[in-house]
Amino acid sequence: MSKEFRFGIVAGLAQDAAAWTATARRAEDLGYSTLLVPDTLATLPPLLAMTAAATVTTRLRVGTFVLAAPYRNPPQLAHELAGLDFLSGGRLEVGVGAGRPAAEEEARALGMPYGTAGERVALVRSVIGEVRAAFAGSRTTVQRQGPPILVAGAGRRMLALAAEEADIVALAVPADTPEDGLRGPVGTLRELAGARFDDIELSMNLLQVGDEPPPWVPEGLRTTSADAAAVLRGSPREMADTLLRRRDELGLSYITVNGFFADALAPVAELLAGH
Repeated sequence: MSKEFRFGIVAGLAQDAAAWTATARRAEDLGYSTLLVPDTLATLPPLLAMTAAATVTTRLRVGTFVLAAPYRNPPQLAHELAGLDFLSGGRLEVGVGAGRPAAEEEARALGMPYGTAGERVALVRSVIGEVRAAFAGSRTTVQRQGPPILVAGAGRRMLALAAEEADIVALAVPADTPEDGLRGPVGTLRELAGARFDDIELSMNLLQVGDEPPPWVPEGLRTTSADAAAVLRGSPREMADTLLRRRDELGLSYITVNGFFADALAPVAELLAGH
């Protein structure tokens, strides 16, 4: 059976603390399931931002999108995430990955070794194991079975890890990937996960909702292919139908978008609530 739709917004910047907590309240008021915080040195520290967001909301789940495994010591990170689960009342989700293209420079700035691709994938596995162990052994966590684990990836190596360990898999494909180009990574995950595939929630992050590109995209790069899967256009009903078709054909049911487009996607989320 198809999974019910969930929608999340990705945000990590604010003018001040009041603006940040207002973002969290707005996400909850609009009916979003999650507020997801990226892990970069140019955005708010994710665990601190998530804690602040959790304290001013009651239903909104908070998560990372995604923690760069090379930046942190896995046991210490797991301990802090267990505390965040307690403070959020069990509303924590943990996204973890091997690092963005700029992650090597940021890891160096943090004084952490970056490692080879294989070492970083092994570190992702280590983080997941430490998180689950910390939650199982904690007296304060609410989600004693551990938080939902999201793994972002599109290559076979990360998808193999996700097939074994992830509750949620975010397809980390290039922004100009056409819808048909999603079939490859989904098919690979299905092959690697076997019977476990039906238990995995598939996610995709949208670059743009509507006809206006996001303001942070440089002027010369604002022409996005009309068939790019990361761009959702049309009326709310048309956009909802596109997402329904993708869920039926590919299994994509967890849709995330930058907070800039939270209001634009909200009518679509409302149409698909409970579906």
